[in-house]
Amino acid sequence: MSAKFQAVALVLIGGLLLVPCTVAQTAHVDPAYQQSFEKWKTELVEGRQKNWLPLAGLFWLKPGENTFGTDPANSVVFPKGPAKAGSFELNGTDVTLKLSPGTQATIQGKPVTTAKLEPDTSKDRTVVEMGSLRFHVIVRGKRIGIRLKDLESQAIHDYHGPVFFPLNAAYRITAKWVPSDGKKTVDVPNVLGDVEPVTSAGTAVFELNGQKFELTDLGGDPTQGLSFVFNDPTAKTETYPGGRFLDTDPVSNGTVVLDFNEAYSPPCSVTPYATCPLAPKENRLAIAIPAGEKYDHLHGHH
Repeated sequence: MSAKFQAVALVLIGGLLLVPCTVAQTAHVDPAYQQSFEKWKTELVEGRQKNWLPLAGLFWLKPGENTFGTDPANSVVFPKGPAKAGSFELNGTDVTLKLSPGTQATIQGKPVTTAKLEPDTSKDRTVVEMGSLRFHVIVRGKRIGIRLKDLESQAIHDYHGPVFFPLNAAYRITAKWVPSDGKKTVDVPNVLGDVEPVTSAGTAVFELNGQKFELTDLGGDPTQGLSFVFNDPTAKTETYPGGRFLDTDPVSNGTVVLDFNEAYSPPCSVTPYATCPLAPKENRLAIAIPAGEKYDHLHGHH
């Protein structure tokens, strides 16, 4: 999600052969599908426990020296570790770690005192290990920051797991796949207030309750699987306000299966330290999708 192109107009699709699907109140879920869903849900929880629940901080850097450690006088205040651990030097887009004498940290198992930190936008990001802490550089638009994890985070143990609508096989829909010309981009907003053009592989066109709808892919690959961020009226009270994620299997014979039972909330639903994309205007559905993960509007992260 980094290429800076102008967004192109949404391709208008007309007269397409659709695979009809009229949603009943409930549709039978066979045991094999139930088992497959439970496996997927377990993987979702494991991913959150590994990647998102350990997040313990997100710190945007200013040009020059940014001291860090637990001492409140630091520019970047860590929740644990040495009082004056060292500094992050931001020079243009480059970040250099400089540790204070006595501060112990490693990169790929090797002790370091100073190192240039490759960001998450590079092919090989640099992860610094300091006790139970892990941190690396992230780039979001023009912002450059430090994302901090604590492998001993209490949030991992406190997580009660996701809550879902009852499984309904009627929300597992076969859609017509309409590929783009390879140059189409979609303007995708995020929780930071930025908007970035994202390359789209095409559009999934489907029918629900006798109405035609479209979802535009965001950065997916038809041969590997598509990625969507969508919103629907359930976001007002029952699902994540900014929209939910939906991933698919590869496109097959010009169709793709949209399984809304596997629609899930973004990382921002479980941590305040993520930088999640929001549903673009192309993917704001007018019909409610009471399937997939629910969200606690009263107590959840926004």
